[in-house]
Amino acid sequence: MIIQARKAYKVVTDKNVPMKTRDGITLFADVIRPEASGRFPVLLSRTPYNKKGTDDPNGASYLFARYGYVTVMQDCRGRFESEGEYDTIFQEIADGYDAVEWAARLPWSNGRVGTTGQSYLGLTQYMIACNDPMPPSLQAMAPVSASSDYHASWIYHTGGASLWGWMIPYALFKGLNTLKRAKRNDLFERAKEYVEGGEFPIIRQNRFGFNAFTPLTDKWYRHLPIKDWIELLKVAAPYLADHIAHADDGEYWYRANVNRHAASVRVPMLHVTSWYDIFGEGGTSAYRSIKDNSRSEKARDGQRLIVGPWGHLLPYNVPSSRGTGDVDFGPAALIDLNETLLRWFDYWLKDIDNGIMEEPPVTIFTMGENRWQQLSDWPPPGMRQVRYYLHSDKGANAIAGDGTLSTVPPNVEQTDTYTYDPNDPVPSLGGNNLTIDIGVQDQRPVEGRPDVLVYTSEPLEQPLEVTGPVTVALWASSSAVDTDFTAKLVDVLPDGYARNLLDGIIRARYRESASAPKMMELGKPYLFTIDLWATSNVFMPGHRIRLEISSSNFPRFDRNLNTGEPFGEGTKGIPARQTVFHQNDMASYLLLPVIPR
Repeated sequence: MIIQARKAYKVVTDKNVPMKTRDGITLFADVIRPEASGRFPVLLSRTPYNKKGTDDPNGASYLFARYGYVTVMQDCRGRFESEGEYDTIFQEIADGYDAVEWAARLPWSNGRVGTTGQSYLGLTQYMIACNDPMPPSLQAMAPVSASSDYHASWIYHTGGASLWGWMIPYALFKGLNTLKRAKRNDLFERAKEYVEGGEFPIIRQNRFGFNAFTPLTDKWYRHLPIKDWIELLKVAAPYLADHIAHADDGEYWYRANVNRHAASVRVPMLHVTSWYDIFGEGGTSAYRSIKDNSRSEKARDGQRLIVGPWGHLLPYNVPSSRGTGDVDFGPAALIDLNETLLRWFDYWLKDIDNGIMEEPPVTIFTMGENRWQQLSDWPPPGMRQVRYYLHSDKGANAIAGDGTLSTVPPNVEQTDTYTYDPNDPVPSLGGNNLTIDIGVQDQRPVEGRPDVLVYTSEPLEQPLEVTGPVTVALWASSSAVDTDFTAKLVDVLPDGYARNLLDGIIRARYRESASAPKMMELGKPYLFTIDLWATSNVFMPGHRIRLEISSSNFPRFDRNLNTGEPFGEGTKGIPARQTVFHQNDMASYLLLPVIPR
């Protein structure tokens, strides 16, 4: 391996460098590069948010260029200066391939290409990985805060409900540029009535980073039928019609699912994500599926994963990334992501033996103790899956109920029941959001509702580390042919503050398959598996483990109207009587990945 010191250069920018796609569309990019003779490796980023946003001389593009990279920021098809019609993620598969090979042929390029970027700029990287074969000039990737499965955490959730809190606001946000290109100022003005405050631009600041895309008003979040948005946004977001029509997972979405293309991935990837990111499943699932399924030994051995405690924010190396929501995780939560990326690309694109590949492949932040730890793999090989069973005597309804969690299996117990009314859904309080409030919030306001079942452990005597994927096995029935069940994992502090860690949902019609919906028989018990994704948290002595069970988390997820109609078509909801079982033959439980100490 060649040993090489990092050298700094002066920087020059070439604006609007054209690229022709395979179907004849011209895309434009800004190229920021060392002002020096010779050729350099290329770092490619592709954005729908305007490449001019990278003009900051203190930004990552300039930093990478100063240290010997040709950095390319390209407007995606149909966005800002680039030609064509915008069709969101799917277009990025072929366009991303073409952009890599074009970047390799630039006059300043040495033919070695890497990709970098956060959020949609991370997702465009995952879409390049959906090509089989991948572009030959691509040698390394670093997707940050991005979904690797377009259906599972971008438009919909792994449990089948839509990510309603952000789905329409994000379509509006990106649609503003489309309306301007179409010279539809009338529709631009109309769109203002949909969002809080009635004004654009729609970016809001909070204590820890930013919440992007101002949420809708409560009236428009509740508007029915959902399919009306197809007509309301047919100019701003014409792709929305297909997204709503394809609520089921399947072939339509598989083309944008890295996990289904993992066998063809042949390059090392540094996946960066976070516990409270709306796309938090992306990095962990892509890391695992590529390591398990890639045909390339180099790719299997070259997967790396970083998971922090943040929400969806950029960059990570400023004070705003110390926490999210109500919690400041302290200075330990800060990382210099740009330096990490430089080390990654120095190794793979410049052959600098900097030791990065000798380090453990997984680095995660463990909340509670607020420390980083390095692991040999993900999920942690040493985790022990422990069942915490649901119990109650008189009823677990609300915090005043007698619901408990314990490792002791149930014997014969009464069921818990509640009524879920779509017209009065449980409001979202923090979590893995992007438009509505993100991160940590006190959950006690929703725990006082009778339609929220609350199960709480005894105070812990010793620290309990929970690191890995978390699921809930719930035996339940309903008076409706289709409904939702939600779950939320909470760390209860000695003063009563209920800190949310994870939440999830299962749409009953998808209980057996995300692609083959099946209605329920009224009153019949079914076993529902609720995926809460993953976390790393130490429940400290005196803290308690809490599980909330309900049927709504709105507007994070859309409301199930309990009618069994196709997604988007319902105009009126009906109440459903929900029953949760916890007895010896139908034991409901929370499955925690416990790390022995």
